[in-house]
Amino acid sequence: MKLVIDANIIFAALIKRGLTAELIISNELQLFAPEFLLEEFSKYQNQILEKTHRSKENFGNFVRILKEYITFIPQKNITPFLEKANAFSPDPKDSVYLALALALKSAVWSNDKKLKKEQNHIKVLSTEDLIKKINIFKKNK
Repeated sequence: MKLVIDANIIFAALIKRGLTAELIISNELQLFAPEFLLEEFSKYQNQILEKTHRSKENFGNFVRILKEYITFIPQKNITPFLEKANAFSPDPKDSVYLALALALKSAVWSNDKKLKKEQNHIKVLSTEDLIKKINIFKKNK
């Protein structure tokens, strides 16, 4: 399943090892994110380390895993879809994820209830939704 993953999902996986992290490395998902997320991780590394209580080495390993399982898309590939996404995005901060989803013709993985309920152009799946879907996939195999 092709999905655009939002930053909050990645931060959730970084903060707590669990199902979110397992989903990120699942073979069931093909994940994409805006390239700027990697820049944000570097920019806020010290705050992230403080909040997650991870070592720099552990954080570096996490970022390497992200690069392995998530395809990071350059802004130039997203920009042509931003105007349309801005028109229906409930929050300007979410526009880039919606624009990337438009570009890829995919859904978005986000636990943002507002994003899910206040627009109907892009399907938004929560972590809970994905767990249910992947369990269904495994039962049908």
